[in-house]
Amino acid sequence: MSTTTPHVLAVDDDPAIRELISDYLSENAMRVTTVASGAEMRRTLEAEAIDVVLLDLRLGSEDGMQLARALRETSQIPLIIVTGKQEEADRVMGLELAADDYINKPFSSRELLARIRAVLRRYQTIRELQPARDESRRAYRFDGWELNLRSRRLTAPCGRKVELSNGEFNLLQALCAAPLRVLSRDQLLDLSRLHGAEVYDRSIDVQILRLRRKIEENPSEPRYICTERGAGYIFNVAVEALD
Repeated sequence: MSTTTPHVLAVDDDPAIRELISDYLSENAMRVTTVASGAEMRRTLEAEAIDVVLLDLRLGSEDGMQLARALRETSQIPLIIVTGKQEEADRVMGLELAADDYINKPFSSRELLARIRAVLRRYQTIRELQPARDESRRAYRFDGWELNLRSRRLTAPCGRKVELSNGEFNLLQALCAAPLRVLSRDQLLDLSRLHGAEVYDRSIDVQILRLRRKIEENPSEPRYICTERGAGYIFNVAVEALD
């Protein structure tokens, strides 16, 4: 992410929407590049330092979901997807692809700006808490468990594969990246990128409970994910980072 004016790349085949986005965000201290196609998006990403991508999933003859998938496979640039109000399947699939947020058309300019700022703050928190994060990192290992970051798979000490939802994987990755440190619910929300209109701080408690059921021998008396009353949670085990 740039250290000066945030640079937003908006991908939409509607020229009126592109103009609206460009004008409003520019008036609010953001640099904006707008494009109409996946090919233009790729060229811009190769040539420019982009802080967040705003991607419409309905791009005429192009499959926006494929563009989102390709972006996420090659980059960790923050991604906000744009969908129609009735396209719940698109929203769910986009979030499962690890998009950071979504916004429905038609959207208000103020809501769009608020969501972009929230995503940028989230990534700022990640950088502050994980200053030495290495994108080449392959896995985390703790007490015989291994979390593979590339295949997004968790393997138990006995060799059994443990299925994790997208949210559970992101949460465990966040915990492994900051072991033996107390993390607040807000920090865990940011680090695990749990998002959506219905998210609130107790959603972390639900994810923690589900994760404990999968990795703790006795979820009611956890050894790994321990509660720090009034403060948050601590991943109370040594973690080895594998490159």
